[in-house]
Amino acid sequence: MATPPDTLDKVGAGLDALDVPVEAHKAPMWRRFLKTGVPPIIAFALLLGVWQGLWASALLPEFQLPAPLTVWNELVRSIGTGEAFSILWTSLHRAVFGFIAAVLIATPLGLLIAKVRVVRAAIGSLLTGLQSLPSVAWVPAAILWFGVTPSTIYFVVLMGSVPSIANGLVAGIDQIPPLLPRVGRALGAGRLASARHILLPAALPGYLAGLKQGWAFSWRSLMAAEIIATSPQLGTGLGQYLHNGSSLNDINMVIAAIFLILLVGIGIELMLFRPLERAVLRARGLTGAL
Repeated sequence: MATPPDTLDKVGAGLDALDVPVEAHKAPMWRRFLKTGVPPIIAFALLLGVWQGLWASALLPEFQLPAPLTVWNELVRSIGTGEAFSILWTSLHRAVFGFIAAVLIATPLGLLIAKVRVVRAAIGSLLTGLQSLPSVAWVPAAILWFGVTPSTIYFVVLMGSVPSIANGLVAGIDQIPPLLPRVGRALGAGRLASARHILLPAALPGYLAGLKQGWAFSWRSLMAAEIIATSPQLGTGLGQYLHNGSSLNDINMVIAAIFLILLVGIGIELMLFRPLERAVLRARGLTGAL
């Protein structure tokens, strides 16, 4: 008995609907704020409360644990004089330029390691070892090679971020179903076209995870380099600001520097990587993870 054409059409429409990402019902703005904005505010308030309580209990002397208000006054002073903006700009532009250079180096390197067995056998384990090497270990060597110059800072940033980005891309490519590259070759895609239109889009979740980790490593590497490699030629970045506070035994300056470093890390995550991650997950219909 033949299947009616309208039944086949309905089955086809149902199968097509399975491939379409399901858009979650958009909740009102106030409800989304309660869900995503209130918990961090409560956590921050609890942290301040614990800090204030420890200070009030006088378990530690003032030069070791100041009051939150004292640190806040230091932040307000640095912002009012423009010092905070100058310090943030010095570190941020180094981190951004270094990260962009790391992406440009690590992306073709990751593709090469993932697709050429000889290259993977030769340097794959080395790249993993470099990723686990603390970036601060590169600072003394970089100072001997380049002197106390911006080249030292950028070298340390690259050595901290390139392995993470490349390994993230390799992991993403390793998880691609073998059928996809075969289809590309069957359709006449060359190596460059296959890498651009098949490998990179299919490996995007792993690649994005590598980018996030690469940024974190580059930011940490930058702070380590700025703390150790200090010179008027380099200007005052967040690491130098933190080092100055430690040299002056100024705990207010130290905690203010830590707060600014943390603020940059959270800001980059919320403004750059989280929207990218949401877009990638939404494009794949993984709205339950958002």
